[in-house]
Amino acid sequence: MAQTFFFYDLETSGLNPREDRIMQFAGQRTDMNLEPIGEPFNLLVKLDEDTLPSPDALMVTGIMPQKTVDEGYSEAEFAKILLEEVFTPDTIAVGFNNVRFDDEFIRYLLWRNFYDPYEWTWKDGRSRWDLLDVVRMTRALRPEGIEWPFTDEGVPTNRLELITKLNGIAHEAAHDALSDVTALIDVTRLIRDKQPQLYEFLLRLRDKNEIKKLVNLDDKRPFVYTSGRYDNEFMKTTVAFPLTSGRNGNVVVYDLRYDPTPFVKMTPDEVQSRLTASYEERKKDGFVRIPIKELQYNRTPAIAPLGVLEQGGGWEKIGLDMAAVERHRSILLQTPHFAEAVRTALEGRAVFASPPDPEGQLYDGFLNDRDKLRVETVRNASVRELADFHPEFSDERLGPLLLHYKARNFPSVLSEDEVMSWEEWRSSRIARQLPDYMKAIERILQTSQSPNKDYVVGELQLWLEAIMPAEY
Repeated sequence: MAQTFFFYDLETSGLNPREDRIMQFAGQRTDMNLEPIGEPFNLLVKLDEDTLPSPDALMVTGIMPQKTVDEGYSEAEFAKILLEEVFTPDTIAVGFNNVRFDDEFIRYLLWRNFYDPYEWTWKDGRSRWDLLDVVRMTRALRPEGIEWPFTDEGVPTNRLELITKLNGIAHEAAHDALSDVTALIDVTRLIRDKQPQLYEFLLRLRDKNEIKKLVNLDDKRPFVYTSGRYDNEFMKTTVAFPLTSGRNGNVVVYDLRYDPTPFVKMTPDEVQSRLTASYEERKKDGFVRIPIKELQYNRTPAIAPLGVLEQGGGWEKIGLDMAAVERHRSILLQTPHFAEAVRTALEGRAVFASPPDPEGQLYDGFLNDRDKLRVETVRNASVRELADFHPEFSDERLGPLLLHYKARNFPSVLSEDEVMSWEEWRSSRIARQLPDYMKAIERILQTSQSPNKDYVVGELQLWLEAIMPAEY
């Protein structure tokens, strides 16, 4: 099959993919020339009765839970549409900050609904691409031909709705998923037309083997790296250097903008203390972080060889020069004990507690082959078969996950004991969400200037009344 792009965007009940849910999905398939193929997707997904949405999120999106219940697909129905109609073989899934946000919501959705949460990004010629870092690198290195926005304070910003406005691109309803998708396709076309060489180069970096040609520990070379973790003053772009191995076969890189001399003199314990410092410690006066980050090969990072800086005043644009890069790189090469200290410190990082609900435990481990077969059986089972289906899973996450899957999507198949178990779990989940929910509503009533606040708050109060467990 011919490769295609599928541009997509989500509106969600909040920002946490473990706890929050997809409420709207929109997307448009295009050919590789960015010409639309077929009709766009614009779907609502039912918000289930175990979730209190973020009032702040709904003030932005305007999507009320009641509307999703009336017009939306169940999660099981939606997951099937994604795998059978959207993320088909040879599809390149594209979004704007999708790798860190939208893709994570898709993974957790598939996990909750007994689909493989990973294959949709790589199997059968599939891949993914994130335009946010493409936009950032284009602005940093090849901004010519495109108008770039700034905040009222004069700070560079890459908000999609501002880029479209400055460049005469229609974007009628920012934060509506379909409108954002249409705008993203137009911005992609703008970058391709104005900077075709950079566009084609970054498109190839969907393949992690292409990334490893530039960034690896066997042939350590400085490279240009654009990331949201870097300084806004220099358009989120720096020159980085492969330092040591990271998690899951990834690589830790050092930001050569900064002189490593103060860090390479640290003892291993001092490195450990600096890298594992708490949020409160990092905010204290005098704290200086070690300028490293993990580059993940499967996250389509925006990288380039140093040669791109030789054109158009690239070095000046990112506030660096070759002499400083060489000087800082030489120090790192002469102090291999620092790389080893960093690697040891990162290996010793505290393991975060597992989320309380099986829905959030996606990354707690991979399924064995036996459970993979049973998971496939679950999602292929008819409603009648699910009623008496109680497989013996090896993974302890899957038993309660199956109960919740049935309760959300096929509640009629639950036994009395299962209904009681579901309601007990649902009550505890809502109890955890309720304090922040009420605080956010109160804050919106007191401080929001939006003309829609009374409507949104009213709908949220009705939603709470509708799903509140009986004991409240």
